[in-house]
Amino acid sequence: MTTTFPLEQFQLLRTPFYYYDTQVLRATLQTICEEKEALGNCEVHYAIKANANPKLLPIISSYGLGADCVSGGEIEAALNAGFPANKIVFAGVGKADWEICLGLDKGIFCFNVESVPELEVINELAGTMGKVANVAFRINPDVEAHTHAHITTGLAENKFGISMADMEAVIARASDLENVRFVGLHFHIGSQILDLEDDFLPLCERINALQDQLEQRRIVVENINVGGGLGVDYEQPESHLVPEFKRYMHLVASHLKLRSGQTLHFEPGRSVVAQCGALISRVLYVKQGTDKQFAILDAGMTELIRPALYQAHHKIENLTSKGDLEKYDVVGPICESSDVFDKGVCLPKVSRGDLIAIRSAGAYGESMASGYNCRALPEGYILEELI
Repeated sequence: MTTTFPLEQFQLLRTPFYYYDTQVLRATLQTICEEKEALGNCEVHYAIKANANPKLLPIISSYGLGADCVSGGEIEAALNAGFPANKIVFAGVGKADWEICLGLDKGIFCFNVESVPELEVINELAGTMGKVANVAFRINPDVEAHTHAHITTGLAENKFGISMADMEAVIARASDLENVRFVGLHFHIGSQILDLEDDFLPLCERINALQDQLEQRRIVVENINVGGGLGVDYEQPESHLVPEFKRYMHLVASHLKLRSGQTLHFEPGRSVVAQCGALISRVLYVKQGTDKQFAILDAGMTELIRPALYQAHHKIENLTSKGDLEKYDVVGPICESSDVFDKGVCLPKVSRGDLIAIRSAGAYGESMASGYNCRALPEGYILEELI
């Protein structure tokens, strides 16, 4: 499989825009479904925060996935796209009252709770609505993921989750409350993880130890949610359009000591949509500097903030030139020095008007776009609209 770029149609569209090859997306979803089926008692919830484009969400929901949401708006987007309420999990350290009430009203599967105050508020709101809320506790396992510091979430000093030392006390507190029901444990150690054995095996060991600890107290855990984190190949996307779901999911399942009847949950986001998406931009100017030359695009950090925010790397391709390779700093038009996509990039000779593709941008691209400098948000197009 290779990514399809309908260049004739691209030339007719106003840039910058996001383009999604839904053939790649469907192949990815099919792989997830096959591995989910092979594991048996397993659920997969797509992390809406990665990309909430309303043209993509119905495709993802049609493959039977649930949704991992971190806001009331994401819950609404998931429901509108056809995700079943009983497959929606709601995470986040700062759930507002109206968001909790929305989840209760719609009958979502569970709230991934991150603090005792949150637990007590959910109990109070559920009581006023005459409901009982399913809750899973997000436990901070103090496992370091080998990824960028801004996207690791499982260390003791991170803002996320409940400490392991407090786990039993929090579960006991839940048992004292009338309008919440403890249904599981939730973990998430970070994002863009490629060292699967180095990162996920310690997580499995930690979960196994915590399960043993709870079993000694005769505490039953119905659901084990290991979050997401599977990384993608930003260097050579065409070589790995579908991430290593089989290796990842079977590695976790084979090293967890799941109890009879337990359901294993995954929450992939980036790995579902990153490789199907590209940011398409036009070259405005080629500027010759003292020792380098700049390819100045009409896309910038307002469309794709990851390079400025995380120093993230994306493969950059010139879709319309067949010239000799030259080196460029590829930059955007925003009035910020950090508005740089990459430096020293070898591209076929760049000219004004060339179409540039910034690859692997389907995750945390369009969903993080902003209107800074009064710029319009980018449109998103899927393959079916352009062929």
